[in-house]
Amino acid sequence: MSLLREFQEITQQVAEAISAALQIETEIVDDTMTIIAGTGKYKDRINTKEEGGEVNAGYLYGRVLTTNQPFFIEDARSDPSYDPSVLQGVTEELAELCTPIHYKGEVIGVIGLIAFTETQRRLLIHNRLPYLTFLQRMTELLTGKIAEQEAWNEWKKTFTQLETLIESIHEGIIAIDERGLISNCNKTAQQLIQKNKQELIGTPLQTIWADSPMLQVLETGVGYVEQEEIYRLGEHDMHFIVTARPIRVADRVAGVVASFRRMADMRRLAYVLTNEHKDLYFSEIIGKSRSKSLVIKQAEQVARGTSNILITGESGTGKGMIAAAIHSASNRRDGPFIIVNCGAIPEALLESELFGYVAGAFTGAKREGKAGKFELADGGTIFLDEIGDLPLHLQVKLLHVLQSKQVERVGSNQLIPVNIRVISATNKNLEEMVRNREFREDLYFRLNVIPLHMPPLRERVEDIPLLMDHFLAKYRELLGHPILDFTPEVRALFMHYHWPGNVRELENAIEYAVNMEVSPYIGLDSVPVRIRQHHSVSGITGPGEADQPLKERLQRHERQILYSMLQQYGYSLEAKKLVAEKLDIGLATLYRKLEGHKLLNDEKVF
Repeated sequence: MSLLREFQEITQQVAEAISAALQIETEIVDDTMTIIAGTGKYKDRINTKEEGGEVNAGYLYGRVLTTNQPFFIEDARSDPSYDPSVLQGVTEELAELCTPIHYKGEVIGVIGLIAFTETQRRLLIHNRLPYLTFLQRMTELLTGKIAEQEAWNEWKKTFTQLETLIESIHEGIIAIDERGLISNCNKTAQQLIQKNKQELIGTPLQTIWADSPMLQVLETGVGYVEQEEIYRLGEHDMHFIVTARPIRVADRVAGVVASFRRMADMRRLAYVLTNEHKDLYFSEIIGKSRSKSLVIKQAEQVARGTSNILITGESGTGKGMIAAAIHSASNRRDGPFIIVNCGAIPEALLESELFGYVAGAFTGAKREGKAGKFELADGGTIFLDEIGDLPLHLQVKLLHVLQSKQVERVGSNQLIPVNIRVISATNKNLEEMVRNREFREDLYFRLNVIPLHMPPLRERVEDIPLLMDHFLAKYRELLGHPILDFTPEVRALFMHYHWPGNVRELENAIEYAVNMEVSPYIGLDSVPVRIRQHHSVSGITGPGEADQPLKERLQRHERQILYSMLQQYGYSLEAKKLVAEKLDIGLATLYRKLEGHKLLNDEKVF
């Protein structure tokens, strides 16, 4: 689009002003020979073409555009260089004075005065120079208006870009003038402060954000970066991170602009960028035993709630896995999952780790202070493992956090709101600890809203074959050892071993065995010594087995081996063929043994 067409309205106004002043028709064409503006007959021809629509130096307007010179035609009807219409004998114009329109060193069009009467022709002839000067002044006026409009459009474009940019930012933006009145804000700021723009504009900042350091920036002209501030919203405090900078005009502070974000959002972003925790889902937890299935069902049922959960069970039973799965299935799954092992952190550091501290709180503290685990868990879940090891004086602070949903950093009296769900775990008897006054009763009931108990591995032996196969596949790939399976003796041993360390000990044993085994099958020699000792001492005997005849004991162990392999491979015909092959017996022999042990169907051994 040509520049004159872009500013056609202004161009038409100039044409009409010239015509009114000189009482003569005016026409303005652009550099494509299109009539952009005109009066009289030319007004009806706006947006049509002159001189055949081509810039031809053989005709008047084409000559002006190519030579960049003004021209005057005294007798248009007899001058074939005036217009193609002369040759056609249909020219109505008697004379014309025209001059180029310049803008930024380029010819962008032509402006002409056209005589249709003899009186107008004589006026053009006698006043040619004054009229030409007037036309040139009017072209300057026109291009000046165009320049103003272009500048306005450019400013408007820049303003719109800036406004769009500000509205696209996920931080709240708020500006105040030199009187401390709010002069502008973006949508994010309105959402964070929970007030609309009409409520905010013109309002003193002091009335909605008391004691904001932004007002000090007005006085001192010194801004600040990422400072923590509390915004009071009704009965609740909003914790923000704020950066404020002065607006300087002619060496004076004319206002302040500040950007701010919720502390919880900042921590959530930091968690996403730095956290190595992998989401864990209930479907990934291995175990089909009745007791394990019941726990998973209960955990799934309460996952979407907000109540605190206490998971009990021996070490190594997977309490942390259940906690992680609850978080992944909850409405807080997009928030952080913060793990704190209360027994692994020295007591002297535990308070500052849990609740954070302010600058100068103690010797060695970071100059800028540090957020505690509860603050980092804001909007998500905090998992307090080994909660039974929490000292009594910190139990009081934890109780306060649970009751008030607020955290007080070490060395500060400022309360910071937190939105968290607490999942705790312990391998200790907290009820007994309460009776012995080693654990606060009120805290116990706060934590134990929903109790979940993880059964030990010895109470769910049905899951041992599944876990064995899972860990074998894991470490076979991890260590690059082509182990195919366990020998029947190892499977039988693992089924009888009491596993005091539970699943963690089982995994440890299999990792050890995969490292040590050099054959395709893990045998007894590759099993950790402590487990082999159980085999050698007990002969894999169950309760009362030591007094049984050899035949009965062998029958029992045969049944256990068969059961273990059926659990691994299944009860289909193809599975039984595979079991027979691995045991190096015929399929018919396998069926006789299965029938004798009543294992043709999926029956429980123990």
